[in-house]
Amino acid sequence: MLDKTHPHSDDKVAFQPKEFFNEQWQVYQKVLNNNYMEHHEISCVLHKFLLDYLQKPFKMLDLGCGDASFTAQALLNTAITSYKGIDLSVPALEIANSNMAKIPCKTTLIVGDFSQVVDELVLNPQDKFDAILISFALHHLNLQQKDSIIGQLRNLLTSDGVLILIDVVRQEGEDRETYVQRYLDNVQKSWSLLTSAEYFLVANHISTSDFPETQQTLQEIFQKHGFSRCDCFYRDSLDTTRMLCFSDNFR
Repeated sequence: MLDKTHPHSDDKVAFQPKEFFNEQWQVYQKVLNNNYMEHHEISCVLHKFLLDYLQKPFKMLDLGCGDASFTAQALLNTAITSYKGIDLSVPALEIANSNMAKIPCKTTLIVGDFSQVVDELVLNPQDKFDAILISFALHHLNLQQKDSIIGQLRNLLTSDGVLILIDVVRQEGEDRETYVQRYLDNVQKSWSLLTSAEYFLVANHISTSDFPETQQTLQEIFQKHGFSRCDCFYRDSLDTTRMLCFSDNFR
């Protein structure tokens, strides 16, 4: 189900023309198909984690879900019964609807800014999730916004729920400018099938929209909001991306 009537949706998606989405979509698909960001390895680790940790029927909230292709792959043969995905892009969510069709669970897709939608979910006591997934989305927020939304997400988890963060991170002692240059150096060197125009799109996005934190900073924010444990289940070969799981009670 695609909810296009959710508050905050109309003004957010009106400026996203189809042509812009298609251009970004083609680059994204090229990155995925060539595994430039190690999505395949991360998906395998996430799939195993969901099988091992969430053996009972579970509900998942997916923030910034995009087309849900990554999540749907990781959810295959798991015990999921309910999935709620949030994203700003209507075209992406329309594709997500098809991708999630292969997962036998109740699916709800909401158009909107997840940082605003979460505020409303907190007001509904029925909106509790066993797993919250944020994949390559949190780094778009500034530090204060990260702090605020993590505090809200704690209220949406069940007592033994887990928050799964898959995102880019800075190395300890590395400032943002150094991180951006290090990341783009690798893009230019290793993402060999990108055209010059596609590289420009990627470089512009990273330079203007990526605000990653160090793992230590993330842990401090999560601990502040009651997450007592952090485990790193994946670290990519260039030490730019990690899968971190935050919880009160890992089995």
